[in-house]
Amino acid sequence: MTLLLILIAFLLMFLGAPLFTVFSGLTLFLLFFSHIDSSAMIIEMYRIATTPILVAIPLFTFAGYLLSESKAPRRLIRLTDALLGWLPGGLSIIALITCSAFTALTGATGLTIIALGGILLPALLHGKYPEKFSLGLVTNSGTLGLLFPPSLPIIIYAIISKVPIGQLFLAGLLPGILMVVLLSAFSIQKAISSEVPRTRFKPSRMFKALREAIWELPLPLVVLGGIYSGYFAVSESAAITAVYVFLVEVVIYRDIQWRELPQVMRKSMVLVGGILIILGAALGFTNYLIDAEVPMKLFNIFKTYTDSPLIFLILLNLFLLGVGCLMDIFSALIVVVPLIAPVANAYGINPIHLGIIFLANLQIGTLTPPVGMSLFISSLRFEKPMSKIIMASLPFIVVLLFVLAIITYVPWFSLALLK
Repeated sequence: MTLLLILIAFLLMFLGAPLFTVFSGLTLFLLFFSHIDSSAMIIEMYRIATTPILVAIPLFTFAGYLLSESKAPRRLIRLTDALLGWLPGGLSIIALITCSAFTALTGATGLTIIALGGILLPALLHGKYPEKFSLGLVTNSGTLGLLFPPSLPIIIYAIISKVPIGQLFLAGLLPGILMVVLLSAFSIQKAISSEVPRTRFKPSRMFKALREAIWELPLPLVVLGGIYSGYFAVSESAAITAVYVFLVEVVIYRDIQWRELPQVMRKSMVLVGGILIILGAALGFTNYLIDAEVPMKLFNIFKTYTDSPLIFLILLNLFLLGVGCLMDIFSALIVVVPLIAPVANAYGINPIHLGIIFLANLQIGTLTPPVGMSLFISSLRFEKPMSKIIMASLPFIVVLLFVLAIITYVPWFSLALLK
């Protein structure tokens, strides 16, 4: 009966039924048939409401939407171009860094492609980069940044798996940097082989770009400095970030008019509301899984085939790439983490390391053919055939899969910065 209900739930989800209704109904049915007290869902809702870290989600989301609606991306592109434009492949590195920062702040890969794609793709084509390379670069750059704080998927993973969010923020830094560095190296090689022209470094241009972005440059210190120094909790850092971004973009730069604020708030809070209602329903489902010992039964199934953590990680990567291909990141985290985290723990895999593996897989999954969500968004945004977007993305996906293998099998990258 349990298996049948879960299969029906997944079928309804793929047919487009609202995720929170699917999980709420599934959980109530499972609790009823298992004779477990259904107040478990209410308890989980209360636990979410009293979680101190919860307030960070709407605040970071609001700050991210303010930045996306302002001219901050253009200022960031001008600054990085002034600093790195003289390098071989400098503009491609600028695209990677800009998209990483933007995705980290907004937590949405599709939003990055939509918001920055219209700026970056024409700039790359104007800079004599091949069209195929440019399409692949912008599509894949849009997924970068999910491992950098204060990415929303990191916060959600921390809430679901009950791991310290500060440690998860730190753990994502080196793997995220590794992704950007190796993609930059690939882009430099491509720019050299394609004989892409470079721009001359001009100090006057650099100082002008620095002056334009002077108020936004301290933002990483505001977000990260307080958390890692111990002066702020994550929720306090989120509040300070939201206030700081509001003052900079609305009061100082005036990129966003006061009359536009309600619309920006509505957009950001619709996303937050969707995440929270799904999170509440899914945690009730998690409670059932724990009470029914489903993770341990799943672990016993794995154990019949392999005792090796190495083989388990290979199977996990393949599974998560498929999940990331078929589901959006938030839904995938909420559905899969409660099932897999206890199994991975039984294999002796560090929960912080597991979180980075999860996020890296789901990030690449959005690019995985044939139905990766970022591929569809890029195809719509740039009005190009899906086949062309897939072929353009394949070399970048190969690089990202290589990084994924390093992240998975060399835990040092995830754990080196932790105390």
